[in-house]
Amino acid sequence: MEQLPEAARARMEEIRASGTWGSALTTNEFAAVRAVGFEPVGQVLGSCVYHLGYSGAYQCPGAWMGGSGYTQTTSSRGYYAAYGPMVQSLYDARRRALERMTAECGLLGGDGVVGVRLAIRRFPAGGVEFTAIGTAVRAVGSSVRPRRPFTSHVTGQEFAKLVANGWIPVSLVLGIAIGTRHDDWWTRMAARRWAGNQEVQGYTDLVNRTRHESRVELKRHVEAAHADGVVVSSIELEIRERECPVTDGQRDHICESTAVGTAIAAFRSRAQPPRAGSLAIMSLDPERRAAARRETSLRYL
Repeated sequence: MEQLPEAARARMEEIRASGTWGSALTTNEFAAVRAVGFEPVGQVLGSCVYHLGYSGAYQCPGAWMGGSGYTQTTSSRGYYAAYGPMVQSLYDARRRALERMTAECGLLGGDGVVGVRLAIRRFPAGGVEFTAIGTAVRAVGSSVRPRRPFTSHVTGQEFAKLVANGWIPVSLVLGIAIGTRHDDWWTRMAARRWAGNQEVQGYTDLVNRTRHESRVELKRHVEAAHADGVVVSSIELEIRERECPVTDGQRDHICESTAVGTAIAAFRSRAQPPRAGSLAIMSLDPERRAAARRETSLRYL
């Protein structure tokens, strides 16, 4: 378990001694969490400031291919490839923030964290601050505690729906990938102002490959968590460009894809219970709705 900073430990001791708790839940979320047998035990936070100095992308593979287009995608598995160190640092920073948040949950006696929000912001003195904030919850009246608290991005209502249908969050999972493409003659011609409306196939290839790699990374982390599936909250895409470090006057495009989701596992039979009663269906045809209302009113005359 991640070692908490002294200030965080002192805050946890103060919360436990006070006998009260805070949360980031709305009223509806609180009611939903309570309805499935859980209660909040406190708001938890994890943060760290990282200096991202070495990205590893000081060369451009496409520039050595006679200026032809080339897309290279990097995940955490390719540390020595372009942007490999950057991807690894993005994983490490987020994991450290999540582990510190999870450690706070454990000190409060929580079983897991719901409604986790991940944020990245520039630190004024240099570097980047990564934060994870959520609400620790605990099963009411249960004497069985998980070995490690779960983390999830789902809201209180979504958490209640999962539990009511036999599912439990396991872990908040990430998939990060960075792709880079050296602009070739075709992309430059297709992207110029007077080229008209047309697809820039090189850029399409870049975003598709990078998104695909982030999904592959997400799937790999779901399997590592021994979960049955994943509920994806977002797949964010950030695109920027730089001057090619090898060829003067040329540009490279860089695409960063981050997929965030919650790995879930079934804790009881997945068979849906039989539906009680008939299912009411409302017609979208206004004439049929009017006829149904007339028929209903005649029954009570």
